[in-house]
Amino acid sequence: MSGDVPGRSSPTGGDGPDPRRVLGADGEESAARWYEGQGYDVLERNWRRREGEVDLIVRRGRTVAFCEVKTRSSDRFGTGAESVLAAKQRRIRRLASRWLSELTPASGRSRVEVRFDVVSITAGHVEVIENAF
Repeated sequence: MSGDVPGRSSPTGGDGPDPRRVLGADGEESAARWYEGQGYDVLERNWRRREGEVDLIVRRGRTVAFCEVKTRSSDRFGTGAESVLAAKQRRIRRLASRWLSELTPASGRSRVEVRFDVVSITAGHVEVIENAF
């Protein structure tokens, strides 16, 4: 008997971790390291609410960036940035508003500048698109 959870199966049919999830987690880690290397503080990773998730929330000075990270092993089906369509952008904007609304007034919510970035990682190459939408 395998170690599978009843009612659940791996997309690859195996008992190991889902390679897509591993690729995504590795990409998010690369993106976080990129931002830290640029002097940003990573405030949140995979911030979730019922409405969805923001992959990274980073801050440098007054700027808070809400980041969608898309990781691809190749560009055969297009870049990750090309997959962040209008519906996803609206969801991230709503989540950013929610995140900001949950800040305490003392934290200076009104003194931050908000930005929306897309980090596209293809075959290990990190491309950060600031103010993507």
